[in-house]
Order: sequence, then structure tokens, then C-alpha cells
Amino acid sequence: MHGRQQLAKTVEESGIAVVPGVYDGISARLVEQQGFASGFLSGAGVSNSRLAQPDVGFLTLPDVADQSREIADAVDIPIWVDADTGYGNAVSVHRTVRRLADAGAAAVMIEDQEWPKRCGHMAGKSVIPFDEAVAKIEAATDARDEHAPDVLLKARTDATEPLGLEEAIERLNAFADAGADVVFADALRSEEDIRRVAAEVDAPLSVNMGFGVRSRPTTPLIPAARLEEIGVDVVIYPRLITAAATAGMKRALAELETAVETPEEYEAPDAVVDWDYYTDLIGKPAVDDLEARFATDED
Repeated sequence: MHGRQQLAKTVEESGIAVVPGVYDGISARLVEQQGFASGFLSGAGVSNSRLAQPDVGFLTLPDVADQSREIADAVDIPIWVDADTGYGNAVSVHRTVRRLADAGAAAVMIEDQEWPKRCGHMAGKSVIPFDEAVAKIEAATDARDEHAPDVLLKARTDATEPLGLEEAIERLNAFADAGADVVFADALRSEEDIRRVAAEVDAPLSVNMGFGVRSRPTTPLIPAARLEEIGVDVVIYPRLITAAATAGMKRALAELETAVETPEEYEAPDAVVDWDYYTDLIGKPAVDDLEARFATDED
């Protein structure tokens, strides 16, 4: 079972679906190795890691499709893909869903911000009109049903900040009526807001817990168990791995500076993973097996 069916089963099963963010093949492999059932390809993570740019609309469909294809090829777990606004109007959304399905996405998320979009937890967001937002989800649903029935559709609204919580709830219910499998209101400001959305939206609900292991000034950090009690079905942690990788790289470079400045042999084994572990992670044993299978006398 793959894609939409597998993810839908995960969402419907008892217990909240916990989905860490990924941004490349290694991060996705680590999520899979740790035993998580799926990963979320974060647009912010791709923009930050691939472009060294903030999440303010620099990514294009080819960027995201290429990254999705490489990640989907690297792991067996399904990958949710952040498709921002769909990179245009409703017709563009239709094409985006088809392209990302072809690239191996198990789920595609479309949001209702104006372009250029920005990270949902940045100031200055604006959203497109209600009817236009719903039309985009209808286009995404149509593309899914005609071209990629195994793809799960997640619909996101950023309306809370500019237009208020009631508008966000109205949009989420309209997105569900338009065919979205899962809905998501980003940057909710309190646990009470999350409780209200869960109570008033008639669809599986996803929320964003950012780093997951430290708080931030927008949505409060809430344990997954309490989110489940509130009525949340899916929780994503899109910022965790990029922030953790940055912390790890900074530490390793600081250790390298120490090693360079120290005349004696200097080791900091805790700053890096073991060589055998790393080569296993990147699939070297599988390549070795292929080389052995297809070796010739001339090799």
C-alpha cells in the first residue's frame, strides 16, 4: 500500500500521525531509519538548504519536483510535499499536482497565500480571495482524481493572521467540501485556537509544531499527546531537521578550528557519525552488491 491509501490509513488509525520535515535524501533516510511512517518535504527546508534563501517565494515547481523525485527514490516511506501556492493560478495548481505525483509525491499541499508567498510564521502574509482559494483546491482535486488517484491532497490556509480565525475555519471547511483529504491552518496563535479549529472543521486536521523541541513566538509548542486529545490528526515538524543540521555543522566546524589550531592529534568523535554508519546510510552496501552481481572478468 502506497501514497494516498497508506497515508489515509495512517491518518485514520488511532493515534496522531507524527511527520518530521525532510529536505534531502539523507534527512529522509534518517526519518525512515528512526521509524517514522512518513516525512514532509518542507518548502522552507528546500529553500533554506538548496538556495540558502528564506522561504519567501524563491522556489519554483522544477525545484520542488526535482527534490521530490530524489527523495522519493531514496526511501520507501511516503513523502508529503509542500507545493506552496501551486506556483500560479488554478490551472497552474492542476499541473503542479500532476508533476509532483509523477515525481513520487504521496501527498501534495496547496496553500492560499498570495504570491510571492512567505513562511507561515513570518509577518506580512496575505491571502487570495475565498472563491479563488476554493477554485485552486477544486483544480488540485480534479488533477488528483484524473491523473493521480493515489495522491493525498492537503489544503492549507494562512487566513488566520490577516483575516481572523473564523475566516480560516470557513476556508478549511470549504476546502474539505472541494475534495481535500486533510486540512491545515498554519500559524494558529494558541491552544484554544487549535481546539476551536478541531471542533469546527469537519475534516482531518493537521498542525505545524515547527522545531518540535523548542518554542517559537507564534504557535505554542504543544506535545503530540495533547494535540491528539484536542482532535488533531497530523502534526508536522518541518523546521526540526534543518535547524538541527545547522547546529551540527556549526559544532563540527568549531571542532575543526580547534583541531587545526592544536599541534597534537585532536579528535571529537561525538561531532560526527561513525564512517560505517554513514556509508550504510547512503546505501554503499547496496552498490557493493550490484557491483559484485554485474562484475566481469575484465573488472
